[in-house]
Amino acid sequence: MDFRKIQAVARKEYYHLIRDFRSLYLAFVIPLLLILMFGYALSLDVEDINTVVVDHDKTQDSRDFVRRLNASAYFNVIAHLPDIAAAVDYLDRNLAMLAIVIPPDWSEHLKMDRKGALQVLIDGSDPNFAGSTRAYITAYISGINQTRLLEYLNRQGLETVKQPLAGRIRVWFNEDLESRNFIVPGIIAIIIMIVGALLTSLVIAREYENGTMETIQSLPLRATEFFVGKSIPYFFIGLTDVLVAILMGQLLFGVVMKASFWLIVVAAAIYLGVALSIGLLISTLTKSQLVANQMAILVTYLPSILLSNFVFPQENMPIVLKFISFLVPATYFIDILNGLYLRNLGMHHLWPSYVVLAVMFAFLTGLNLAALKREGL
Repeated sequence: MDFRKIQAVARKEYYHLIRDFRSLYLAFVIPLLLILMFGYALSLDVEDINTVVVDHDKTQDSRDFVRRLNASAYFNVIAHLPDIAAAVDYLDRNLAMLAIVIPPDWSEHLKMDRKGALQVLIDGSDPNFAGSTRAYITAYISGINQTRLLEYLNRQGLETVKQPLAGRIRVWFNEDLESRNFIVPGIIAIIIMIVGALLTSLVIAREYENGTMETIQSLPLRATEFFVGKSIPYFFIGLTDVLVAILMGQLLFGVVMKASFWLIVVAAAIYLGVALSIGLLISTLTKSQLVANQMAILVTYLPSILLSNFVFPQENMPIVLKFISFLVPATYFIDILNGLYLRNLGMHHLWPSYVVLAVMFAFLTGLNLAALKREGL
């Protein structure tokens, strides 16, 4: 390879970048907006569930039940309503996710050691949110049942009953159970795909549309030199975005990397190489900026969000999609990010993901060189 030729191609691409406002916007502004929107807006934590209560009992016990419910971090009692029709109206208008109806004489049944029924209505339009809501209210009612059962046994003259099981729960890796602790690192994988694949998918297609590809083909330029020269500007832009994302994640959201910084730099460099290779290959094969951009979104951006274990667990996917997810580069990069950010793992644990990304990079680079040589380089 002639490094002077590589430098010339890289300089040409650099000049085009600084003159193209749309490319700079896509390279720097979009990643920043993604970090802010995903970090602040996207949250998988279920807290402050809007709850309405219909209390027909109106006793000290029923008021204590509602007061303790409202004191929980998971429920937010927003209204005390006169009847169930009003509660259903709140659910219909999406003003509340949960409605609890306490029947008359509820506390009397409890005092007489009878079953005190409660009606619980949950908005199931969002299955994940509704499932978490159901688990929380079930756990809350179970806790009250346990307390009243102990009181009943003690009133019968029995000794204080001790619970046979005592679970000592400790959460590892994400002690606060904050979703942003794995969402913010996952954004880095999406940013790299935007900069690496979406931007470079336009590079060679633009040469064809502008009619300059024939001139390039007539130059004493090898496919390797052309490929490397076109990739260099976007490689440094991608690394810059990665560093900015790491810094913003730490300063704005308090998401701090636990493992070595250089391990993520190496992983980001390999993954960025994979993204650049995919984008350039799409650009070479399509020869149209519009088609290349749409193809890059379908092949890289959407799978990186939907199939990479970033938002949706792969364990819940159908077998076909689960198999496809193993072909998505973001799957392995996000695995590395989780290991470095949350688990404090080293290379001896994460090396399989590094190896898979390196193999993908080598394979895609070979395809790119073959496609460019077929085009006359």
